[in-house]
Amino acid sequence: MVGKPNVGKSTLVNTMLGVKIAPISPKPQTTRKRVRGIHTEGNRQIVFVDTPGWHEAADALSEYMIRQITEALAEVNLVLWLVDLRHPPTHEDELVARALRPLKGQVPIILVGNKADAAKYPEAAMQAYAELLPGLESRMISAQNERDAKALRDEVLALLPEGPFFFPEDYAKGDQTPEEWAAEIVREEAMKRLKEEIPYSIATKTEAFELRDNGTFYIQVNIYVERENHKPILIGAGGRKLKEIGAAARKQLEVFLARKVYLDLQVKVYPNWRKDPEALRELGYH
Repeated sequence: MVGKPNVGKSTLVNTMLGVKIAPISPKPQTTRKRVRGIHTEGNRQIVFVDTPGWHEAADALSEYMIRQITEALAEVNLVLWLVDLRHPPTHEDELVARALRPLKGQVPIILVGNKADAAKYPEAAMQAYAELLPGLESRMISAQNERDAKALRDEVLALLPEGPFFFPEDYAKGDQTPEEWAAEIVREEAMKRLKEEIPYSIATKTEAFELRDNGTFYIQVNIYVERENHKPILIGAGGRKLKEIGAAARKQLEVFLARKVYLDLQVKVYPNWRKDPEALRELGYH
């Protein structure tokens, strides 16, 4: 799955799998790492690779995100290029088309016009996107519509080459560890509730993940911000904002783990972590 930020790649992966394996929020660049989702159906298996949104690299974090996309493109058998039919193409869409050009003729590429149900002129928008990389198969869908997602999934299954399963039949739907998932859920809920630059300057890391004797999971997640003055904004008056983030994240984690969760959130300052490759590695971006 490739496309510029916020076109619905993660939403489509989640709908195709029938479970949530990738974080989503209204903010662009919610996805920072490539995440694999696994769909096994009889003797057939698809490994979906959700990728960050393609954008101009501005710091070490965005360079890492672009690398995640290019590395994914080098190892796949088919590409779904998602675009947002509510808007005409932008410079970022042109960057995606440029990156896909060398793959044309090597692997199938399907241009997927998303948000067709909300677009005013979907056909005209689709034509404009198609002109960026002529000759592609194209489909118009709504990523939240299960019927659309299933039809596209069936089409992908028919186009993939024969080969061995990459994951066992009974493998989970996603390849993230529970610790990674917990950190991502906390970051997703924080991004939904923060404004301006702050959502993009936070990172999350799970420091403790323990099943206690009483049957409850104790999970400690550190939320890192880049500046001291970001801490009170994230915490909120009387700790209200942090409590909201924690309550929403805990609800998701309890569904995921099917157990009670005690979620301990700590807010820490890590100056300019987005610009520091060593900091990125410490925070799990490697």
